[in-house]
Amino acid sequence: MINKYVILYQACRISVEPEALAAFIDVESGGRAFDTETGKIIIQFEPSWFRKKAPYAPSGKWTLNGVERQSREWEAFNDAYSISPAAAMKSTSIGLGQIMGFHYDRLGYDSVGEMWDDAKRGEDRQIHQMAEFIRTDTRLLGAIRSKDWHNVAVRYNGAKYREMAKKWGREPYDISMRKSYERHVKSGTWQQ
Repeated sequence: MINKYVILYQACRISVEPEALAAFIDVESGGRAFDTETGKIIIQFEPSWFRKKAPYAPSGKWTLNGVERQSREWEAFNDAYSISPAAAMKSTSIGLGQIMGFHYDRLGYDSVGEMWDDAKRGEDRQIHQMAEFIRTDTRLLGAIRSKDWHNVAVRYNGAKYREMAKKWGREPYDISMRKSYERHVKSGTWQQ
């Protein structure tokens, strides 16, 4: 269970409702920061980004990652890491917020490795990273504050988020965010 006080603190710090930040966590990672089997940070390696970031990246295991199967994600990531550590870390989204490594400087880190190391320290640091990511994008921040779930989805997952949801057989991001937010409001968990 994620520490509710960390969410309350970070939500207050960036002036958003804690229910909205909690919904963000629910939808991005299912509320999981670390894999229950291995204890490793949850990742999503993105081969398309690695091709752009690595100086030369011929095909290898890194092209065979399996969305939502952490063992396959780590196998692909480790293969990419052996080719270019920085490019592999920049090409991977991590933790509760599933923030791409190439955003390390936006979050105030000197290197992508520093971002990863901080996220590995715990859920509280990953929630901090999510809040900082939201805070540093005024349109995303405004969309969350106004509960404009469509624009939250566009800012966080791209304009084609509905197409991707259909491709993967999932509920669209905006609908999942709205439902999660409403569930948190109804629960009363976040009332102080």
